[in-house]
Amino acid sequence: MSGLSFQGWGMHSMPGGSFPGCGIHSVPGVSLTPRPAGRDASRAFASGDFTPAGLVDDVSGLSPPELLSIHSWLSFYRDNYEPVGKLVGRFYDENGAPTEALREAEAAIEGALKFQAEDEQKKQQFPPCNSEWSSAKGTRFWCSRQSGGVHRDWAGVPRQLFSPGVRGSRCVCVRSSGPPWGQPHSFPHSDTGDLQHPHLRQFEGCPPLAEQCVLLTG
Repeated sequence: MSGLSFQGWGMHSMPGGSFPGCGIHSVPGVSLTPRPAGRDASRAFASGDFTPAGLVDDVSGLSPPELLSIHSWLSFYRDNYEPVGKLVGRFYDENGAPTEALREAEAAIEGALKFQAEDEQKKQQFPPCNSEWSSAKGTRFWCSRQSGGVHRDWAGVPRQLFSPGVRGSRCVCVRSSGPPWGQPHSFPHSDTGDLQHPHLRQFEGCPPLAEQCVLLTG
């Protein structure tokens, strides 16, 4: 998010298809246009709404994934196009100085990047289970050394993970031996991995150390 205008002659199509109103392409404070003047349509790069109502520069209230989408587009522009100026408006004033709105948006994206990093770390600790469902057999959850797309040297056992502030649970694979996550040198420890994590719950009717669990259809 730089508030720069990028020159992009003939650039009227981006990954995923062409943009309506293709004379103007912009992300927060960034315009890609074959004309000297640009228009900031930051929000559209997160919402996908390229109608006149969606081509606005207000990025307040966007979710972390939406902010990361804008960040990704901005990185693309910076890597592939030459900046030719700044857009006066929400993110830069007439002197080219950053506004409070720009600082707030940058802080929001930094928060989204931090959230992404924490989410990836949590995925490494608690990889998603494999699962399958059939009307005859119900739902089967199981763990392997590649489940959830996380390659590791342990399979783990299925558990329900409850996240604070989130309704419901999801199935994750949990290390059942060794020290707790992030404490490789702790001693003494119970040699139960992360099974004692307070946000975990065992599936009812499943053996505590089984690598698969079947929930029968009621």
